[in-house]
Amino acid sequence: MLERRKPLDLLFPLKGGAESSVSAKKNPTPLDRLRAGVMLARDAVKAVSMTAMEALREGALMIGIIGEENELVDPFADLDAPIWSDKPPAELHRLAYKYCEELTKREAGNFYHSFKYLPDDQRQAMCAVYAFCRRADDIADGDWADRFPGAEGELSQESIEYREQLESLQQRTTILDNEVYLNKINQLFFFRKKLSTCYSGVYSTDPVFLALKDTVERYAIPRSVFDDLISGMEDDLYSNRYRTFDELYVYCYRVASVVGLMCIEIYGYDDPRARKFAESWGIFMQLTNVLRDVGEDIERDRVYLPLDELEHNGIGEEDLQGGKVVLNSSWEPYCHHYAKRARTYLEEARQLLPLLPRRTRYSPAAMIAFYDKILKQIEKQQGDVFTRRVGLSKVQKLSLAAAVYLRHRFLPRFLDPVWSGFARIGLLPNV
Repeated sequence: MLERRKPLDLLFPLKGGAESSVSAKKNPTPLDRLRAGVMLARDAVKAVSMTAMEALREGALMIGIIGEENELVDPFADLDAPIWSDKPPAELHRLAYKYCEELTKREAGNFYHSFKYLPDDQRQAMCAVYAFCRRADDIADGDWADRFPGAEGELSQESIEYREQLESLQQRTTILDNEVYLNKINQLFFFRKKLSTCYSGVYSTDPVFLALKDTVERYAIPRSVFDDLISGMEDDLYSNRYRTFDELYVYCYRVASVVGLMCIEIYGYDDPRARKFAESWGIFMQLTNVLRDVGEDIERDRVYLPLDELEHNGIGEEDLQGGKVVLNSSWEPYCHHYAKRARTYLEEARQLLPLLPRRTRYSPAAMIAFYDKILKQIEKQQGDVFTRRVGLSKVQKLSLAAAVYLRHRFLPRFLDPVWSGFARIGLLPNV
């Protein structure tokens, strides 16, 4: 056990509150325009024939998404064309949603517990959004090999031109091995191509994007939030250090806040302040992730903690390696103040809940409760995120989800003060 130390005065100001990206979006940069300009033209690619569509429709009930070794199987993997030029039948949409839901169950226990009790349409939409985010992250940060039927792959002149313009506007080179980089940037380019089908008259033969297109049409989710998320994944190919909190904030917005902005369109809201609080919700969750994963990230040569803050507190990158930082007298106080700042965003995230319909409020409340618990555990371990991974057990996830569901779906409002009283002493989740 680490010796508990008194907090030190840090040399950086605590900062909280969503910075609101709305003003920035009014004047898109050349880089924004480049990314948003990636489109899949109907006449540039091969479409699935009507015969193939009818064959799939007839066999939809027989097509499985689980393989013989219990692996997830793309039900449209055998199609040799990237689009349906006509709207696929309902059976194929249902199959696409089923694929996304199974992917979510397998890859996101925390998140699935937080929205499995939503009404069917909203649960399926959340799974489609999660599947999109998961696949983008798997390309950028994993070994997922995305497919784009009919594409020329690395030899695509359009992909090469996009990459060259991106590099020129970024004004920096990749931090990855060149072969790995070329593969990932190429895949993310075609991932944007598939995203464009959600906002055009064609339909992707990727089940994730077929389900996502239906979702964005039902709930009017703007393309910008999806484009921003892919931009965050591209940023990971060029940056593995962040000098200031402002730089980290932009990254957190792109990889997390935009997810909150996607979700609230599905949950439903009338008050425009919901967008500001959804942005803070994402910042809180990502800041918690950054602190929890410091040890794992440094092993991958990534430091997401702002370097100027570390330096001001006498913490060097070498201290993060091998968990040596747990012996540094500044580390626990730094974590204490870092958590304090994260909680300023948590307070705003909680303000989102009353702005959402009661039937959907449970979902973000559960996610907030999960991450609040993780942050509390980090503080309880005195910032030791190196010798053991901080996480929630299945029992903790289920009990938190059940408690939050009970409060937001069944508990009468006049009992809210009672709940809040128990929450203040740690007996119930404070959401």
